[in-house]
Amino acid sequence: MTQLTAEDRPGIAAAIVVQEGRVLMVRRRVSEGQLSWQFPAGEIESGESPEQAAVRETAEETGLDVTAIKLLGERVHPKTGRLMSYTACEVVSGTAEVVDTEELDQLAWVTLAEIPEYVPYGLYEPVQQFLDTTLGS
Repeated sequence: MTQLTAEDRPGIAAAIVVQEGRVLMVRRRVSEGQLSWQFPAGEIESGESPEQAAVRETAEETGLDVTAIKLLGERVHPKTGRLMSYTACEVVSGTAEVVDTEELDQLAWVTLAEIPEYVPYGLYEPVQQFLDTTLGS
């Protein structure tokens, strides 16, 4: 059996959704290793840009209508080996709730100071810098 590499599997798009001094985090029902709390995210579908996928996944998982502001960066995730893209988003409308109950069991609006409690191994540097700038003021 052949091992799938990051290039063989669809990339994952994550949405960094900031509202009222907090960032949206979701807890997966099934964690990938240490990853239980993370940003709304999912596979990029054929023909989609990472930004479009981040917007779609946020709506599917949380019911929140967001718009992509800018792509913060891409990397192969050190814990999952998946190609990840991170897109800063802002809320257009709606109230965040667990919509995809098969994938998620909880969500939280997290302050900058609380992030290490949810993600103890640290964030991808461009995401951390964006949150420091956006939430640190």
